[in-house]
Amino acid sequence: MTHSATGQPLVSASASAPARQRKRLLTPARIGIYAFLLSAALFFLLPLYVMLVTSLKPMDEIQLGSIFALPSNLTFEPWRQAWSEVCTGASCEGVRAGFWNSVAITVPSTILPILLGAINGYALSFWKPRGANLLFGILLAGAFIPVQVMIYPLVRLLAGMGIFGSLPAIVLVHLVFGMPIMTLLFRNYYASVPHELFQAARIDGGGFWRIFLYVMLPMSVPIIVVAAIMQVTGVWNDYILGLVFAGRDNLPMTVQLNNVINTTTGERLYNVNMAATILTALVPLALYFFSGRWFVRGIAAGAVKG
Repeated sequence: MTHSATGQPLVSASASAPARQRKRLLTPARIGIYAFLLSAALFFLLPLYVMLVTSLKPMDEIQLGSIFALPSNLTFEPWRQAWSEVCTGASCEGVRAGFWNSVAITVPSTILPILLGAINGYALSFWKPRGANLLFGILLAGAFIPVQVMIYPLVRLLAGMGIFGSLPAIVLVHLVFGMPIMTLLFRNYYASVPHELFQAARIDGGGFWRIFLYVMLPMSVPIIVVAAIMQVTGVWNDYILGLVFAGRDNLPMTVQLNNVINTTTGERLYNVNMAATILTALVPLALYFFSGRWFVRGIAAGAVKG
């Protein structure tokens, strides 16, 4: 053991080693946590594994019944067929048309709710207009209204506006259903920002839009990423709204996938169906894989504070 210049004993590295070793010991609680995490990972990854290996097998190998076995004759032909040849009802052009329809729906249906939600959250957090709490309560209640309850009124409304069954109609519907949760996210995030920062910007002569664009928006990158992941995932995975409001020419990829699964011309091609399913889920999966750390950072930075 060594001593400092004042004569106080210092803890040596060898003395602290047993403490570190005790922390690394596998306690029953730690074993239970690892077992739960491993079980959860297997629960979600096992179906994905089955889908992937099935999509890479020829049909004669699938008919042997070994769904967990790796492919003996690796083939990417089911993926090509799923993308460009499989029948989605009367049309046999694959799911690529649905992919581009989903892109056309998802991009504006993500940008517009995030932009308006950020403005609403900023106004409700700092400017406090008259009736702000009532407005926030109404928006919050809108986040918990089931989609199915609003379908018929929206059909009548959009039909009266003359845009039912069009791209603007489905974008508007996603905007309506995305606004409440986006406002909630940004309002809670801005509530964690020090109010002195807003007051300093006001003293410097900043107005509503100047403070929002030059002070608040640059600080909002973590929550914007969280909102984008939630909105893209929700819009891309949507089925019922796309089926009802998009129209025949703008059906999203999820609707096309349902048509692929339910369309049979002779033998049911499980490998092509699995390939089409993975292609449909590829965008949300890639988004989570590449933006997962940003999602966690955004949540930690105030997404659930209020």
